[in-house]
Parts: sequence; structure tokens; C-alpha cells
Amino acid sequence: MVQTVIPKATAKRLPLYYRYLNFLYNAGKKKVSSTELSEVVKVDSATIRRDFSYFGALGKRGYGYDVETLLNFFKKTLNQDHLTNVALVGVGNLGHALLNYNFQQTNNIRISAAFDVNPEIAGTIQSGVPVYAMDDMVNQLKIQQIDIVILTVPAEDAQAVSEQLIQAGIKGIMNFTPMRISLPANVRVQNVDLANELQTLIYFLDHYSKKDKLHHLQSS
Repeated sequence: MVQTVIPKATAKRLPLYYRYLNFLYNAGKKKVSSTELSEVVKVDSATIRRDFSYFGALGKRGYGYDVETLLNFFKKTLNQDHLTNVALVGVGNLGHALLNYNFQQTNNIRISAAFDVNPEIAGTIQSGVPVYAMDDMVNQLKIQQIDIVILTVPAEDAQAVSEQLIQAGIKGIMNFTPMRISLPANVRVQNVDLANELQTLIYFLDHYSKKDKLHHLQSS
């Protein structure tokens, strides 16, 4: 059976749909239209219908979508019906914050192991998560069968550590460092640059908000 290739933009929106369907379900909502869903997820209804169409007939014309059915579908599609263990590499300030957070809003993702070079925390338990020495990283990742890692090491160490992660069989890395690491094509890297995102927000506020305000004044 040939599988439909889902566009990356659609794939990125699926967790958003899933999150808000959870909210609707917990609020007792039985059915929802694409227009109603559009209002809460801030994605236009035509895009929502197109995204859903990649997965077949999820709704009925004139009725909309059954919230529970749609929720269960995306739960299975996003592998939210089983626990996924991930590892954290680098227990500095950001690493500690992520350990404290540890995806408390979901029961389906958990940081189950952490690694750091600091001998003062290696061999300890931080926020309920065991911290191992970096020398044990490759072996422990294999033993615990973890294939997704959150990377929060210093930027200058990102490439070398990532190459070690490949030896452990890691398939996905969420990279919080500002470095763009080079890895084999079969390893998925998701870059999360907080400073870059904030600078982008500031740029839009400084340029586009002023432009929109000027346009409003000229047209009034």
C-alpha cells in the first residue's frame, strides 16, 4: 500500500490540532467544524480542511468533525498512544529548566535520562531524572533504547557530541544550540534557537507593526 507523503508544513501543524482537540474534548465538545477549529488554532479553515484531507474522510459535509474520533485519530497518528522516552544531553541552566518541565502537560513524552560532563551532578538524580557521565552516554542510550535526544550542550561541543549520538543510534535531535550541526541524512534535526526567534519577533514589531500603523493612519 502506497503511503501519502504529508507536507512538512502540515506535519508541523498536527500537534497543534491535537492539543486543541484535547481542550475541546475535555470541555465536553462533541463535534466541531473547520471554521470553529480555525478560531482556536488560528489557522484558516481552508488550510485545516486541506491538512485533514491528506488522511482521508475525517469529517462529514454539513456535520463537521466528531471531536473524540478526530482526537483518537491524531493520537495514533502522532504516536501519543504510547510513552516515548527521550534523553537530555547537557544539564546546564537550560537543561535544568527542561528537566523541571519534563513535558508535564503530556503523559506521552518523558525525559528518562540525562548526561553531563560535570562530575558534581553525574551519578545524581535531578528532578527525578538520573544524570550519567558523558563517558557512559553511548552505552546508556543503547541499553535504554532511546533514539531521540534534546541537545543543550555548549555551542562549541555540539558537532562532536552529535557525532557520538550517531554512534548510539540516535534518529532525532532537538538542537537548542545556535550551531547548525552536520549529520547523515537519515538523522532528523530540529533546531530551536530561542535568541533567533526573539530577534525575529523584535524585527517584526519594529518594522511591520510601524508599517501597519502608518498605513492605518494614511487610510483614515
